[in-house]
Amino acid sequence: MKYDVVLLDADGTLFDYDRAQAYALEKTYKHFRIPYNTAELKRFRLINDRIWLDYEQGKIDSKSLRTVRFEQLFAGRNLQVSSEDFSTVYLKHLGDAAFLIEGAEEACRYLSAKYRVAIITNGLTEVQLKRIGRSPLRDYIYEIVTSEEAGCSKPGAGIFDYAFRKIACSDKEKALIVGDSLSSDIQGGHNYGIDTCWYNPQGRVNGSGLKPRYEIRHLRELQVIL
Repeated sequence: MKYDVVLLDADGTLFDYDRAQAYALEKTYKHFRIPYNTAELKRFRLINDRIWLDYEQGKIDSKSLRTVRFEQLFAGRNLQVSSEDFSTVYLKHLGDAAFLIEGAEEACRYLSAKYRVAIITNGLTEVQLKRIGRSPLRDYIYEIVTSEEAGCSKPGAGIFDYAFRKIACSDKEKALIVGDSLSSDIQGGHNYGIDTCWYNPQGRVNGSGLKPRYEIRHLRELQVIL
């Protein structure tokens, strides 16, 4: 068997982040009695994606990420709510939103019988631990590594160093990372010298110049390549 360890991304790979984000944002708007519509969600997603990219690139830390996105979302609007309070409620609802991508449970069950399966995520620790704990995936995951815990994020080498120590893996040739993000998962794995599997359900064109070892459209395909 070629691999001993399979590293899985969380959001967009195992969990339906778009659905969770929409759920949490609407719940939080209603909590603070702020009018909500799809335009609000679209605007938040544009801001949020930009902030998370800054986080990947080390331009912002996780503490600032929690509130800056809401400060930008509500800038110039006379709302009687602080970004800190809004973030606290939003993250609570986001942690509740353990919506799995089709095939995630089956894939983790299959992989856990053959490999040590670890989740490696840039997501916030409190959200990811709660979400994983509420899902059936908890029975199949050997370790969970978050960027907050590691003190660095994908695609940086630091989070992989931390993960390899935590799962007691010393041979990079024995590890594979599976994820939907070219910029964090695949770039991170490439930089670190481990095999990569790009989960690409929409069939997006890869214009990054990176060449993943594998590419799949559905998580069930992991049972074919592994």
